[in-house]
Amino acid sequence: MSDPGGQAKRPWKKHIADQLKQRDRVQRQAFEELIHQYNRLLEKSDLQAVWSERLQTDKFDHQNRHDLSPAAEAGRGDALLQEMAHIRIRHQEELTELHKKRGELAQNVIELNNLIQLKDKEIQTNEAQILQYQRRISELEAECRGLGGSLQDLERANQTLRDEYDALQITFGALEEKLRRATEDNQELVSRWMAEKAQEANLLNAENEKDIRRRQAKLQKDLAEAAKEPLPIDLDDDIEVLQVLQEDTAEATGDTSPGRAISRTPSRRVSRSPPGGILDSLTHIFGRRRSVSLSLDAAETERSSAVCTEVCLPTTALHTFDAHDGEVNAVCFSPGSRVLATGGMDRRVKLWEVVSGHCQMKGSLLGSNAGITSIEFDSAGSYLLAASNDFASRMWTVDDYRLRHTLTGHSGKVLAARFLLDNARIVSGSYDRTLKLWDLRSKVCMKTVFAGSSCNDIVCTEQCVMSGHFDKKVRFWDIRAESIVRELELLGRVTSLDLSHDRTQLLTCSRDDLLKIIDLRSNAVRQTFSAQGFKCGADWTRVTFSPDGSYVAAGSADGTLFVWNVLTGKLDRTLDKQHSSAINAVAWSPSGAHVVSVDKGSKAVLWSDI
Repeated sequence: MSDPGGQAKRPWKKHIADQLKQRDRVQRQAFEELIHQYNRLLEKSDLQAVWSERLQTDKFDHQNRHDLSPAAEAGRGDALLQEMAHIRIRHQEELTELHKKRGELAQNVIELNNLIQLKDKEIQTNEAQILQYQRRISELEAECRGLGGSLQDLERANQTLRDEYDALQITFGALEEKLRRATEDNQELVSRWMAEKAQEANLLNAENEKDIRRRQAKLQKDLAEAAKEPLPIDLDDDIEVLQVLQEDTAEATGDTSPGRAISRTPSRRVSRSPPGGILDSLTHIFGRRRSVSLSLDAAETERSSAVCTEVCLPTTALHTFDAHDGEVNAVCFSPGSRVLATGGMDRRVKLWEVVSGHCQMKGSLLGSNAGITSIEFDSAGSYLLAASNDFASRMWTVDDYRLRHTLTGHSGKVLAARFLLDNARIVSGSYDRTLKLWDLRSKVCMKTVFAGSSCNDIVCTEQCVMSGHFDKKVRFWDIRAESIVRELELLGRVTSLDLSHDRTQLLTCSRDDLLKIIDLRSNAVRQTFSAQGFKCGADWTRVTFSPDGSYVAAGSADGTLFVWNVLTGKLDRTLDKQHSSAINAVAWSPSGAHVVSVDKGSKAVLWSDI
């Protein structure tokens, strides 16, 4: 704090002194006039006393002179008396006026005294406030000094943090360079490992071919020995055996011409070799064929049921059921159309069997830690891939409901995951604006591509990945080059992509409430669909092609299912009254017989033309 001598020199004290001097000058002027008038009054009073004395003296002298000469002075005395009377009257009036002014001045003095008292009180109040402000100023100065010290400490700490940050930046740069070198080494090792695996596979294939040739040679030798001895056969059983035997012989010798017929006449006799020779070979052949037939039976049945002979337009809701405990985000049919998968916010993927127009619960696929956003079967229907909000993608086997792979690496929720055509790799797109290519054999991320915007959906061909993004763009990626081949910008955020069966047309849905078909050969919009009342309900609303590519189906925010004709571009039909909330996804069975729609209110509806 500063000393009192320094405080006396401060501007506010000088200001107060100037104000007091100004008040003295103002009030002094008022009192000077009052004192001047009062002095004049006193002077006139004194003058009146002098005049009175003079008049008394003159009167006494006049009386004396009158006594001496009464006749001569009579006239002069009367005139003097009259003059004295006039002077007395004038003096009396002046005295009255002066008394009146004295009263007024006395009243002014009283008022000015009261005003002086009020000013004194104000001065005392101001002095008290000045003391209080001085104390406050002292406190604030002390606080400022304390804050100044804290600021210096913070500046020193900030400088220390900046130095540490610079050091960490240098360390981070070194670690990033080390990571880059390690990634390059890893990619090189993976490439070498894959090359060695391919070489081993080629060697194994060569060994298998040699083994097959040895078996074929042995089979030819056994057949030649078996043909030397005649052996009667049973007409009911051995004719079929002979047919299979001759087919195998034709395959072994390479003769598969249609003209090579198999005789089924009863008179035909074949030779039988002793037990332990040709019978063992035939048993091996028949056993192998039976096992192959049994193993392929389910797959053949699945594929045969998935053949789309005719697309049935949905007209009737066959089955409405609660699919999940909460919002249902995704739905997909297996390649055989008999199994339906749904994924919801309850962190489950549920499998349903479509039987006689109803969906029967088969089981649940567990393991996700957040809501499911996308699901897809592989081309054989053996595996199911799902993306979820816990930044991961997972793959299960359908027959035993076991979790096989968990692919983590994204820093945001994964909104889409799709198999490539080889079923050995998958592509995932995330809210973190990246796409990742995964190898299911090594369970590692092979590539990471920065897309620049949140990825909402993905579809794949052999070497091209198409992704729909939040920034209204559809991007086409070359997997081999890790680069964008081309981009196509729409009028709204892209929510869904779907490929036609022949992979020449791409269906898009966006938040501008429009569906578009893009011809991939010309990279141009071929058709645009819209309808009165159709509104895209979310950034992940999924739409679908029919199996033959003749129709497209999409769900609206009001729970209505819309179906458009691709050839005419017109709305074919509108289905409502089944969903009470926004439809999130629509799936068309590969057989063309059913359509399933799922909504935010946990319901799923199975549609058909029945």
